Amino acid sequence: MDRETLDRLYNNRAAVPNHQQDIDRWEAASRLTRERALCRLDLPYGAHPRESFDLFTTAEPNRPLLVFIHGGYWQALDKSWFSFVADGFTMPAAGGLANVAVLNYPLAPEADMDRIVASIRRALVWLWREAAPLGFDPNRIYVTGHSAGGHLTAIAALTDWTAQDGAAPVDLVKGGVAISGLYDLLPIRSCYLNDRLRMTGPVAIRNSPQFMLPFHHGGLPPLAFAVGSDETAAFHGQQHDFVKAYAERGGQVTEVTAPGMHHFSIVHELARPDSQIRSALAAMMR
Repeated sequence: MDRETLDRLYNNRAAVPNHQQDIDRWEAASRLTRERALCRLDLPYGAHPRESFDLFTTAEPNRPLLVFIHGGYWQALDKSWFSFVADGFTMPAAGGLANVAVLNYPLAPEADMDRIVASIRRALVWLWREAAPLGFDPNRIYVTGHSAGGHLTAIAALTDWTAQDGAAPVDLVKGGVAISGLYDLLPIRSCYLNDRLRMTGPVAIRNSPQFMLPFHHGGLPPLAFAVGSDETAAFHGQQHDFVKAYAERGGQVTEVTAPGMHHFSIVHELARPDSQIRSALAAMMR
């Protein structure tokens, strides 16, 4: 595709003219969550100012941990806008199913894609190591993320964790849900987004889950993949191609198309108790 077409297909704000309503809803819901939840904010997992997370906990000890990675095309947004995700897991009304860590990570253009991916891996190893004092089960860590966070969720599923930390289990990540994810970064390199990301071809390839699969050794964790019915063809195509490749490599796959949802509204499905996305995560955790 030419750049004009790619720019259109990956420009979610242009595709959803009223996107600000959803962003405002994220922020308002998150403020309310922080007011009523058991939480610890701005906990560091690394040296960079954005290497931090907010932890939302259940009333019960030793529950699983769900790690949420926000989107923003690797160059925008903040964890504080997504506290509401915890509502679907930590609250008594949600069965106190799991603790939730909402991550920040360094952003482009300050950080390149290699550094962003390294930061997410560092966060997950740090959380695994610190599970006991933080009060969750280190053997039940799950990951979910939206858009760029969906890409980073897939990266986490494909990471060789023993190469990150010799003491870490191969299956440090037990499963997850990638929402509106990006699994092949070559189209991203060819559109307006790369003006700030500045990926070269080799950087795009080595950080694309689609191209990591043939070189992945060992078992793949179960993953669910979700996209909104009203998202652009680019996101449906990205999910279709990666789901096919993941299943062909032996991965257990659940695929969800959320009816009536676009790129911004679909995030709220994590907090809705009866949504297919939340149910997919709950089934893995149980």
